[in-house]
Amino acid sequence: MNTETHRQPASDIWSVCNLLRGPYKRNEYRKVILPLTVLRRFDCLLSPTKAKALETFNLFKGKPESIIRSMMQSATGYPFYNLSKLELRASGEGIHSLLDDSSNLAPNLNSYINSYSPNIRAIFERFKFGEQIERMSEKNLLFKVLQKFATFDLSFAGLSADQAAMQMGYVFEELIRIGAEQSNEEAGEHFTPREVIKLMVDLLLSPEQDLRRSHVVKTIYDPACGTGGMLSVAEKYIRDLNSEAKPHLYGQDWNDEAWAVCCSDMLIKGEDADNIARGDTFTKDGHARDEQGQKRSFDYMLANPPFGVEWKQQQRYIEHEHDTLGYQGRFGAGTPRINDGALLFLQHMIDKMRPTEQGGSRIGIVFNGSPLFTGDAGGGESEIRRWIIENDWLEAVVALPEQLFYNTGISTYIWVLTNRKEPHRKGKVQLIDARNHWVPMEKSLGNKRRRVGDPSDKPKDPDYVGDISALHGQFQEGASRWVLFDKDGKVVTVAKTAPTDDAPAGQQWKQLVVSKVFDNEDFGYHKITVERPLRLNFHATPARLARLEDETAFKNLASSLKKDEAARLVDITTGEKRQQQIRDLLTEFAKRHPEQINDRKVFLDSLKPVDRELDVRLSAPELKAVVSALSERDEKAEICRNRDGLAEPDAELRDTENVPLKESIQAYFEREVKPHVEDAWIDHSKTKIGYEIPLNRHFYRYEAPRELAVIESELKALEADIVRLLAEVTA
Repeated sequence: MNTETHRQPASDIWSVCNLLRGPYKRNEYRKVILPLTVLRRFDCLLSPTKAKALETFNLFKGKPESIIRSMMQSATGYPFYNLSKLELRASGEGIHSLLDDSSNLAPNLNSYINSYSPNIRAIFERFKFGEQIERMSEKNLLFKVLQKFATFDLSFAGLSADQAAMQMGYVFEELIRIGAEQSNEEAGEHFTPREVIKLMVDLLLSPEQDLRRSHVVKTIYDPACGTGGMLSVAEKYIRDLNSEAKPHLYGQDWNDEAWAVCCSDMLIKGEDADNIARGDTFTKDGHARDEQGQKRSFDYMLANPPFGVEWKQQQRYIEHEHDTLGYQGRFGAGTPRINDGALLFLQHMIDKMRPTEQGGSRIGIVFNGSPLFTGDAGGGESEIRRWIIENDWLEAVVALPEQLFYNTGISTYIWVLTNRKEPHRKGKVQLIDARNHWVPMEKSLGNKRRRVGDPSDKPKDPDYVGDISALHGQFQEGASRWVLFDKDGKVVTVAKTAPTDDAPAGQQWKQLVVSKVFDNEDFGYHKITVERPLRLNFHATPARLARLEDETAFKNLASSLKKDEAARLVDITTGEKRQQQIRDLLTEFAKRHPEQINDRKVFLDSLKPVDRELDVRLSAPELKAVVSALSERDEKAEICRNRDGLAEPDAELRDTENVPLKESIQAYFEREVKPHVEDAWIDHSKTKIGYEIPLNRHFYRYEAPRELAVIESELKALEADIVRLLAEVTA
């Protein structure tokens, strides 16, 4: 496809923004441009059948809504219609142009929009376009803007219906892109950079052989579809590969404007906009069941869910589903931290995979770094990763360059999952380091300062999208690339093969491993709890006796929660007497045992006869407070043991170790722990299994520090520059 064929019309349409300058800010232009483009497109499509449609409506007026809808769609040839005698440009007898009555333009335009079929009206309601009509009317812009839009022929006469629909789709997507880029920070909420989408689609679909089958039907789903960019690119990929293929697109999004844009794009391209559900994916699954009432599943799924967004508002729904349905629901594997719901989207998508015997599914999703490693063994994110990896669904993780997205500069990763791995990938996970595969943006857009090179979009770009896809397809352990760095360590270019020429002055070529293949078990570990025995000495010194006053159980003796003042005072008085009894007991004990005791059993056996003699009779909480006050940890003391004679663990000395799944726990313990702490042991009842994907660690490259002489030389040069600049200022 020649990109200019859609970029030029998009540029012409966007030029209308020149009329909006002043009353509108740059990031608000899309609120006018996108709805009016949709309106003009539908206006052009319905114009040839306008008279026939009105005649049809008059024939069936008063009939049930379903009959009217069916007959009107038959008359127009589209899943929408308009019952107004108005158009932007009059197309025939009895049809009038909106521009003919400039004094009533705003109410007429609202009436014209309200004359559309319910599916179109719903879109414009979510666009909140009525607000823009009022705003433009107040600023005397409405007539000029509509007049300009009336000049655009968006019927694409000369092309077949399918070609025209696709061409208009490309125009609309280009407008979405321009509008998103001009929104900068706001864009990242529902817009993914096109080169990232293309890479995801390549990773997802390039291994698929059956896409070339005649009239193959495939379903594609995005649970956080935004404006529908991922769905559109996936559809284009399939149609470019096989013009006879029939991709069916499905999506859901909670953002009204994004949903309206996505539905518009679907209708413009002749797709079923009813497949784009509106609402929160977590609280109400818009695609839970198909038309036959069966659980809905999809061939391919893609998503770029929000990064680091909490799910507190949906917590009640999610935890209820988790608790009641378990693995029969969407969130059986567990829930992540409340401040990042990204893995909930992935679980939702996994729930919608086709059974393997029905062809299975493939999933591509963009994450930040958190889902790779956050969460402790035995819960949260770790259990979700364990569920995914032990089921052998994770195919690959691709580390992307930083600063790719409009609203964040953080590291991002593409996960590829499937329940029908190729034989040579079974039990394996591929990690790809594509962090150097970037070219600088000509102009920064928010936090987006880099893009993955894509010559189909920018002809001068290196084909980094293709190279990353090739690395994935080759599935090679230890595959490398040559990276050229400048003197500041920034990437200049990436080459597939060793360079034949020396690096330019001040630059350096480095060969870096960019692909590694691991067994599933390589990401798992046993988290073991290492205990050491509790060792205490006891001494009834004045300092330790004073500590008793701070023990909670001792302090609570002289307190009361009773509301009645008289009763409360009685409790306090009684408690104070009890406190004094205990003090007297310990004073007497100190007289009889002035020495330090290094064995808890000996201490208790020595305290017991004094307690009986004075008839204090310490309760369990009181005795615990006494033990706590008079004891100190002492490595030379005897081990404290329970009634069964087993060593009691010291909570303060407790430690944990992560032992790789492939390694014997006992062998690891004997090698790494025992030589340092001979009296340690493993509490096997606390052992848990965890999973993490430490991608950065696997691709870590040691860089030797620079020579001190070089650093000193640079510092001296900087000092000289500072002195020179100061001299210029003070001269």
